[in-house]
Amino acid sequence: MSKRDYYEVLGVEKSASAEEIKKAYRKLAFKFHPDRNKNDAEAEQKFKEAAEAYEVLSDQQRRQRYDQFGHAAEGHGAGPGAGGFGGFTDPQDLFSNLFGDMFGEMFGGGRRRGGRRGPAQGDSLRMRLKLELAEAAHGVTKTIEINRRELCGTCRGSRCKPGSSPVTCTTCGGVGEVAQSQGFFSIRTVCPTCRGEGRMIQDPCGACRGAGLEAKRAEIKVDVPPGVDNGHRLRVQGEGEAAIGEGPRGDLYVDIEVEEDERFERHENDLHAALVLSFPEVALGTKAEVETLSGRVELKVPAGTQSGQVFRLGGHGMPRVRGGGRGDLYVTIQVETPKKLNGEQKELLEKLAESLGKKTNSKKKGGFFSKS
Repeated sequence: MSKRDYYEVLGVEKSASAEEIKKAYRKLAFKFHPDRNKNDAEAEQKFKEAAEAYEVLSDQQRRQRYDQFGHAAEGHGAGPGAGGFGGFTDPQDLFSNLFGDMFGEMFGGGRRRGGRRGPAQGDSLRMRLKLELAEAAHGVTKTIEINRRELCGTCRGSRCKPGSSPVTCTTCGGVGEVAQSQGFFSIRTVCPTCRGEGRMIQDPCGACRGAGLEAKRAEIKVDVPPGVDNGHRLRVQGEGEAAIGEGPRGDLYVDIEVEEDERFERHENDLHAALVLSFPEVALGTKAEVETLSGRVELKVPAGTQSGQVFRLGGHGMPRVRGGGRGDLYVTIQVETPKKLNGEQKELLEKLAESLGKKTNSKKKGGFFSKS
């Protein structure tokens, strides 16, 4: 089954503001929350669908790409070394992050209690990658170097001095959260002592000073798909920083910057170029070679072509990232006017002008042909 449009899922217009999108998601999340609809598979699916739609439309950059590419913007190249967003936040986590754990308490589920929290993910990293236009057109694999934190080689991420171990937090009893009652609601917050970990380090590792991580240099391969443009962001899954404990690594996000090319001007998937020809060539017609990103092709210029006339070479533009072929190459004819003429050339042009019934100022002082 194909995915429904995210705006349709939330019941808002494409011009909806961020506040309207949040309000619509909030309404659906409360209506279809699993703790409020026990053993209702349809309600759970709608809860997840609303969360996915909100996660994309609440992020300005992801929303812009969704408006441009549709669902292909989210699913393209998910996985190591590929582009696209490649996955979504757990719907329960998204709900709790937005509205707090007190709503779970309201429903009676207590889903976020204690040690049931999953291991924290390592921090994600972000970098900028410059590409030449040809690299962006054909796709390329780049090896880049980054600084990132890895598990400490001495304590292996335990943060404890070798031979020692963490102790249970005395404030939360190892739960990682503390509860406060405010009338009808029970609000659970992160334990201020252990910061939600449930454990405390009494004898920290000297090598990493109890951080559990240390900075290292790493080489990463980034697979860039054909057709990327400025503003595209690639996600390299699992190439961010290491996580303390058993949590997954963070991701590496690569922002693409395509350098300008002196031969072409890019307009989304189309390219524009200029072809300079002489007056005799455009007057009589000619066959000219035009440079493209994949080599030279022949362009037939018919007799009588005017300066500024544009020819389209179909399929010689940039590939479309979401598939569906390539853009076109538009070639604008520019007629070159000679700056200096010898006597014979002047005479020939005067005869041509006379045969065309055109007057010239060649024999007048200060005329067009008065300087050589």
